Amino acid sequence: MGGLLEGKKGVVLGVANKRSIAWAIAEHAMKEGARLCLTYQNERFKKQVEKLVQPYPDTVLVPCDVSQDEEIEGLAKVCHDTFGTIDFLVHSLAFAHKEDLEGPFYNVPRDHFFDALNISAYSLVALVRILKPLFAQSASVLTMTYLGGERVVPNYNIMGVAKAALDAIVRYLAWDLGGEGVRVNAISAGPIRTLASAGISQFQKMLEHHRTVSPLRENVTQDDVARTAVFLLSEASRGMTGTIVYVDAGYHIMAI
Repeated sequence: MGGLLEGKKGVVLGVANKRSIAWAIAEHAMKEGARLCLTYQNERFKKQVEKLVQPYPDTVLVPCDVSQDEEIEGLAKVCHDTFGTIDFLVHSLAFAHKEDLEGPFYNVPRDHFFDALNISAYSLVALVRILKPLFAQSASVLTMTYLGGERVVPNYNIMGVAKAALDAIVRYLAWDLGGEGVRVNAISAGPIRTLASAGISQFQKMLEHHRTVSPLRENVTQDDVARTAVFLLSEASRGMTGTIVYVDAGYHIMAI
């Protein structure tokens, strides 16, 4: 019996190590039958990603710095030569300078602001523009956002602004691509301990608050997010686009 993604081919960006949300999504997708192209940012992460995919020998690995269009074009060429078409794209990456994730938001320098918006938000636009010719009919695009794009989360600062931009990008891309049957959605996950979250000041307090306040009285895991991602990448969600799906133990409904 085939899985939800049997025979599908996809690209997942943002795998850094085994705790990455991107890796959890990739692993669940492969277990559901998908064949994947995974990207890594640079040589620093290459060996870690190679080790992760050892049980999945047909996985394709490609270096891709999303701040460089020529590297995205290189990714597109590999996908074209290997897969022909792709059925889904997962954008699970973000960046901000560590010093901009504490203190007053207004202290963020202009160049740091542009860095965060470029990599965390605009990169999705660039990926869609360059990879769009490869999208199969009913392709699915998925990105990762956070409640800090809708509400003030202390110490999230510039990343909150970047996520707000990303949320709007999801809606505009959903409109642009909908006529071609391509869906664009986002998952808003609760706080999860990852390499990226390590840069957020007082992150442990954020986890404790979330666990105490959320209706399910727990923190979500990478696997919780990955299971929802597989649904959004599959034909089971073919009527959904431009939607932010909350996987946060219900925290987003609370006023405290």
